[in-house]
Amino acid sequence: MNKINFVMCSFLLMLASASQAGQQQIETDNQISMTELGGRLEVGDVVFVRIPYRLFTKVADTTLSWTNHVGIVVDVSGTEPVIAESRFPLSGQTSWSRFVARSEGGRVAVARLPVSLDEAQRIRLIKAAKARAGILYDTGFDLYSRRQFCSRYVREVLEESVGTRVGQIEDFSSLLSRNPQTDLTFWKRWYLGYIPWQRKTVSPASLLLDPQMHRFFDGYAITNREKLS
Repeated sequence: MNKINFVMCSFLLMLASASQAGQQQIETDNQISMTELGGRLEVGDVVFVRIPYRLFTKVADTTLSWTNHVGIVVDVSGTEPVIAESRFPLSGQTSWSRFVARSEGGRVAVARLPVSLDEAQRIRLIKAAKARAGILYDTGFDLYSRRQFCSRYVREVLEESVGTRVGQIEDFSSLLSRNPQTDLTFWKRWYLGYIPWQRKTVSPASLLLDPQMHRFFDGYAITNREKLS
C-alpha cells in the first residue's frame, strides 16, 4: 500500500470511528417495515442508502443527492435478502437488515430494471458479484483503479450479467463544477492538496437517476420496534 492510499484509509477509519416494476409507484418519503420491503426484493434490485460519515455525506452533497452508497441484491432465498456491495475495507455480502441499519434514519430507495432478470441472468449476476468479493475499497473513487467503490461495483455487476450500463461516467471536473456549493476545500484535503480533475468516476446518485432504472420505493425502512413507538 503506497503512502497516499495508507493516509486515505487511515482517515476513513477515523471518520468511521467518530406488483411488477412497471406497475408499481414510487413511495417517496413513506415508511415501510424493513421486513415487508425486504419481502418485495428480487435478485438484481439496486438498493440505495445514506452512510452518515463525513466522507460519504460529502459525496451526497457534491452530487446533489441524499444517497451516497449502493448495493445489489444477490439472494432472496433465505430468511432475508442478501446485498452484495463494495464497502470499506473489502467488498463482500451483507444481510438486508444490516445493510439498511447502516443508513441514516433508515432512508432507503430500491430500483430495478424494467424487466425482471431471468434465471441465466441471475446466475451471471451472482457469479459477477462473487468475482468481485474481497477487493479493497477505493477511497479515491477511480473508475479504472484495481480497487472498487460502491457505484462502480454495482454498475459493473449489472453490465457483466445483464448487458445494461447504468449510471453516468464523468470526470471530476464536470462532476464538481455542476454543483456551485461543492466544498472544494474538503476535496483538496482529501486528495492531499490536488483534486484529480480528469479522473473518471460514477456516483450513486447517477445510478439512482438513471432512466433505465425504475424506482419502486423511496422512503424509510423501519423496524417493528420503531413502528410501534
